[in-house]
Amino acid sequence: MGVNDSAGAVASTPGFAEWSFPAAPDSVRQARELVRDALADWGLKAMSDVTVLLVSELVTNSLRYASGPIGVRMYFRPLPDAGGRALLVEVSDPVEDPPRERAAAPEDEGGRGLQLVACASRRWGTRRGTVGKTVWFELTIAAE
Repeated sequence: MGVNDSAGAVASTPGFAEWSFPAAPDSVRQARELVRDALADWGLKAMSDVTVLLVSELVTNSLRYASGPIGVRMYFRPLPDAGGRALLVEVSDPVEDPPRERAAAPEDEGGRGLQLVACASRRWGTRRGTVGKTVWFELTIAAE
């Protein structure tokens, strides 16, 4: 997995990856590349487009409001109720206020990110941390 100087790989093993990005515009592109590379390494290339799109939306939201580091973490978790696995993706930032869904008018250029996350994921949510918040989403991993 290629990591450049401005994105720090906190941890990376098969089925788990975590990165920290500065609150800088280039971080969205870096997050997309690293998520795409990790999914390819894990044999989940088919999930890449939707995962990268949702990560891009959440990192962009964090970048819009946060002045501190943005964390991205991905890992597998079992789905006992459905039998199988899910990919859990978390995006964290130091801003405590949870994101708010809003109804975007047809001419609005923004405001659809959380709607997109809600529609494309199995489930999603937010939680407060000791510092800031985490927005997460879960995608079902198709049986091979």
